[in-house]
Amino acid sequence: MSTLSPSRPTPLAPTGDPVPVELAVVDGISEGYPPETFLTVNVHRPDGGVKLYYAWTAGGKPLGDRIDQLAVASGLDAADWLHIGDRQKDVFHRGRIKVEAYALRPILADVQGGERSPEQRRAGLHRVVAAAAESPRQRPPKSHLAWLGFGPALVQLRP
Repeated sequence: MSTLSPSRPTPLAPTGDPVPVELAVVDGISEGYPPETFLTVNVHRPDGGVKLYYAWTAGGKPLGDRIDQLAVASGLDAADWLHIGDRQKDVFHRGRIKVEAYALRPILADVQGGERSPEQRRAGLHRVVAAAAESPRQRPPKSHLAWLGFGPALVQLRP
């Protein structure tokens, strides 16, 4: 019979805090993806809330930051980010978890190749932002809808 030593903490001991378990799940999910992948992991909680985690596989952080530098220097914006991301995104659900995986090499190729959002989609995004600005509960939108980022330098600035 084995017993735990009192001086050794029990991994993932029950605390009522779901974050350590969620982080372990995100790490496990990340291990299933190839290098140079950016992941957004949405964990839908039983209380109706959602916790969003960002993760990068090996080489993903520097490549994501490089993509962002090129995109911003090229004048790409949020509409372009949505369009390019949708072209390269793989989505799957596992129970209450939604994962969006972005292969960064093809995104880099799109940014370098001058891929842009169709004007109809860009106009639609501007209409949505303008409507949100009219709501008294919303803060005024930025005059320019900036590129949202695939690397940690920009992604971690998101609200």
